[in-house]
Amino acid sequence: MSAKARLARVFVGEGGLRTGWSVLLFGLVLAAAAFGAVRLFPRLGGAPLVVTPIPAMLRDATLSLLVLGVTWLMSRIERRSALSYGLAGSSAFRKLVMGALWGVVVFSALIGLLAASGHLELEALALHGSAIAWYGLAWLLVFFLVAFAEENLFRGYVLSRLARGIGFWPAATVLSLGFGLIHLRNSSEVLLGIAGAAIGGMVFSLCLKLTGSLWWGIGFHAAWDWAESFLFGTPNSGYIMKGTLFSSRPVGDTLWSGGTAGPEASILLLPLLAAALFVVWLLRRRRLVSDEKPVLTT
Repeated sequence: MSAKARLARVFVGEGGLRTGWSVLLFGLVLAAAAFGAVRLFPRLGGAPLVVTPIPAMLRDATLSLLVLGVTWLMSRIERRSALSYGLAGSSAFRKLVMGALWGVVVFSALIGLLAASGHLELEALALHGSAIAWYGLAWLLVFFLVAFAEENLFRGYVLSRLARGIGFWPAATVLSLGFGLIHLRNSSEVLLGIAGAAIGGMVFSLCLKLTGSLWWGIGFHAAWDWAESFLFGTPNSGYIMKGTLFSSRPVGDTLWSGGTAGPEASILLLPLLAAALFVVWLLRRRRLVSDEKPVLTT
């Protein structure tokens, strides 16, 4: 075997570009594209602790487009459809809506537990009239873009490619840990909040595994953030949103209330997520979540 052939085998296997190089290339191209976008439009970089809808919308729309663009590029290299990493399927909208309903219900249950235990106080309406519709729809779009970008980034191409190399659950675990660790960028985040985000990543991975699609998890993720930030007016991983339906404040021990990091940092989140995971698994087993064959290909 020639030296050129041996070198080629380092990068290319029977299935094309090897897993490690594929993931590395995805990360490098995305990082370079994000760096270029921020250099061209400096306002895209960073996020203030008090977030307003329009700048957030622009940042998250840009990230969504970058992730989709790099996914498309990698799909060309693999000669596959860019939708084959969890976005294909005829019932995408139904899965999105069902996931969203679950996200609102589960987060509302967390708020109920916090309020009943005396660790959260919901105050009066903070918005009135047409402002409710404006901010409600604006934040809904923002958090759809957040969920779309993050689910495609952590559970789209990269998860699909890693799963082919090391198996689905090892890949999902690694990426869920990464999903938790990116919350370190926020100085107001705490260790329990990071752990909650990592567990949330496993919840979304389970949604993907059970439904064969990213859309259920996108709906759950977006609705969770929307209920947390707009509906109940609590901090979201330490960020405060301008224009919330209710105002609220944490009370007592931050281990239970989540403190300034928000309800995601409350220890009450852990058993609630465990219960939600079990119910989702049970419903899927009875074919009530999705009756289609999985569309995610690994």
